[in-house]
Amino acid sequence: MKAIVYEKYGAPDVLQLKEVEKPTTTENEVLIKVLAASVNYSDWVMLRGRPFLIRLMGSGLFKPKTKILGADIAGKVEAVGVNAKQFQAGDEVFGDISACGWGGFAEYVSIPENAVVLKPANLAFEAAAAVPQAALVALQGLRDHGQIHQGQKVLINGASGGIGTFAVQIAKSFGAEVTGVCSTRNLDIVRSIGADQVIDYTKEDFTQNGLRYDLILDIAAYRSISDYERALSSKGIYVLAGGSLARIIQASMTRSEKIRTFNEIPNQKDLVFLKDLLESGKVVPVIDKLCSLSEVPDAVRYYGEGHSRGKVVITVEHNDKP
Repeated sequence: MKAIVYEKYGAPDVLQLKEVEKPTTTENEVLIKVLAASVNYSDWVMLRGRPFLIRLMGSGLFKPKTKILGADIAGKVEAVGVNAKQFQAGDEVFGDISACGWGGFAEYVSIPENAVVLKPANLAFEAAAAVPQAALVALQGLRDHGQIHQGQKVLINGASGGIGTFAVQIAKSFGAEVTGVCSTRNLDIVRSIGADQVIDYTKEDFTQNGLRYDLILDIAAYRSISDYERALSSKGIYVLAGGSLARIIQASMTRSEKIRTFNEIPNQKDLVFLKDLLESGKVVPVIDKLCSLSEVPDAVRYYGEGHSRGKVVITVEHNDKP
């Protein structure tokens, strides 16, 4: 099968399209014919091996242990292990496979059956592939760590990116009043997905305008934690969902119940929750551009340079022999 492989850390140029052995399926796994994938911040970090802490956490000290990146997939079940009971061949599924070896930038991947759920019936494979990791980060940050509830004033800092576009819509689905922070060129996109107010960070500093928020989900994290605390209400919560390692460390060391950091945990229950939101139309994936499997290096570079609005999606074509 064809796959995008990397043997060393570095720039997107180290990603190469190669012919590799098609995976086999163990007793508890399902073989997925990947039809679409998407690019996430985790791919960017794993590719470069930076921050160095990533290597110490198991990605490989001198060279990557994972040879094929790609956390998000959508596709069809091709084969089912003898002990796998949740799916059958032909089922259309989607999920975040980062917890079970990655491998989405390929024609096929074999994974534990609990890594995926049935794809939303109203979504194409490309749209479904845009969802899993970014939407899980948004959901878990808002609901589990931010304790979002109806009527709250919620601010999403970094509202036009992959996580941010899902966060705005998910926060609205909980009945919150949502303010999105983004750059000038992205104001219309953030308004179009339901933000009640939009702040252009190039013209206005939301930490200095005197407004207070019950919950801030921060994906950009370009200011000090004390700045963000100033924008919180008396019982407000700040949840850090992205940003530099320095900012993550600062937030982690802050001894305040108002300041929280977390790591996304892929799981079927939350994927089903998102599936329901997607099928109801309350959440709609925002896709910046579509790229082919051979264009993954360019897609990852485009993402890493900070150009993407919403998600960058990879379409995986198959030249199946009759």
